[in-house]
Amino acid sequence: MLTLHTAELLVPGAGSAPLPGGAVLVEGDRITRVGPYEALAAASPHARTRRWPGTLTPGLLVRGAEVLLERTYYPDDPSETAELGAGPISGQDALDALELTESRWGNSARRGTQKLLARGVVAVTGRFVIPAVRTAVVRSGLTVLPPAGRAPQPPSLDPFAGLEAAEQAYYGVLEPGAPARFAVFATEDPAAQPPADCVATVIGGRLLHRRR
Repeated sequence: MLTLHTAELLVPGAGSAPLPGGAVLVEGDRITRVGPYEALAAASPHARTRRWPGTLTPGLLVRGAEVLLERTYYPDDPSETAELGAGPISGQDALDALELTESRWGNSARRGTQKLLARGVVAVTGRFVIPAVRTAVVRSGLTVLPPAGRAPQPPSLDPFAGLEAAEQAYYGVLEPGAPARFAVFATEDPAAQPPADCVATVIGGRLLHRRR
């Protein structure tokens, strides 16, 4: 099935000129065309169209995800938040006090990956040693890369933490033949916005996050 994703502004990749009213045409898990919406819509009149507000960009990369998912616990809402609070828990003493099983680590990682998807993240770096966490990350659709470069200290759910420009967080480019892996943000500068301004995250052509 063909799907045409269009937004007020399209940024194909780092260093690329923004394209007002740009669009990407997706077939299966790949991008087949990139260009002005009118041209792509005319060439593929039977494609389903998804119109998004804001800016469509490559998906984002977060570094040091093993710290975020194997050394940080995300309480379940509402069953645990009344006792533990809603915020993430880190620090070895605090984690030891929780007496976490592998199953609870896996459930926490699923909640953590949802937080990443809700920020436009499509790929992470890290080595995961807890099997349930590794399974949760793979099932989430996120691409897992080996550690490379320097992760922010401490690693953050915010893909833009420690970066000078939003494009430094982009993973890949939007071009024909590339994986259909991108994000949409409510305004022109994703790095200046809070996480709630991620409108949508698409991985493998599937809409894995959509802001309600």
